[in-house]
Amino acid sequence: MLVGLDRADDAGVYKISDDLALIQTVDFFTPIVDDPYRFGQIAAANALSDVYAMGGVPKTAMNLIAFPAKELPISVLRTIIEGGLDKMREAGVVLVGGHSIEDPELKYGLSVTGFIHPDRVLTKRNLKMGDRLILTKPLGTGIISTAIKGGMASKEITEKVTQTMATLNRVAAEVMRDFPVHACTDATGFGFLGHLAEMVLGSGYGVRIQASNVPVFSEAIEYASMGLVPAGAYRNREFRLAMIDFAQKVERTLQDVLFDPQTSGGLLISVSAERAEDLVEALKARGVEVAAVVGEVIGEPKERILVE
Repeated sequence: MLVGLDRADDAGVYKISDDLALIQTVDFFTPIVDDPYRFGQIAAANALSDVYAMGGVPKTAMNLIAFPAKELPISVLRTIIEGGLDKMREAGVVLVGGHSIEDPELKYGLSVTGFIHPDRVLTKRNLKMGDRLILTKPLGTGIISTAIKGGMASKEITEKVTQTMATLNRVAAEVMRDFPVHACTDATGFGFLGHLAEMVLGSGYGVRIQASNVPVFSEAIEYASMGLVPAGAYRNREFRLAMIDFAQKVERTLQDVLFDPQTSGGLLISVSAERAEDLVEALKARGVEVAAVVGEVIGEPKERILVE
């Protein structure tokens, strides 16, 4: 076992041979958009993301379904599965089975197996002094999803954030394989700062974040100022605030976005300072348009996050 229960990471990794290891992960959740097909796409992209964050390639998947058969027509389930299957095909992943139960609350996701060379596994806890941190998707999907549920989001931003959540991290993972990446995770339920905290803890280093460089949906700032902040963001803030120092200029609405629980968020990559800008350029050349250097690894204060 190369990565197991002894430390929190995005997936488990089991060594099969000198040149092959299995990555295993599982994720499912309740709908965050009304369109069943797009929900299936987002849930699949989200589950596949953990394999990409470990530096691997997803190969097979199994459906996990909880469905209220007495309340919804079976056509809804079929459409959800079609969305997930189309996203798996895009990723080059084979669906090999799954399991379903009848449940009052709809849920969908995947159990995913991926491949990686044992020497190329990326974990959260391998920051290096001076590394630059790169984020590949904008933040704010949780806040905007709250606005969508409240009927306050425009059609344009609803489509934009849905498309972002349904976008695979496949391209970002492919691009970063050619660069000296030391650590990686994906920004999901614990929020950008929550997942960054997992990288910092036990590393012996601190991190400085330039808040103005972090890609954010502008609408998320607007909705946060209106109080449309999901409960998960407050929980994330309460859990990690003790190790985070905010500069006075970082407004509370932006802080809320930095703690916002993401669905199918981007990769957070720690890469050698000398190659960071090259990696950003390579990502943008492949269509990861918002990729940006958002911070750096520093020696002091140890295991703290400075947001400036």
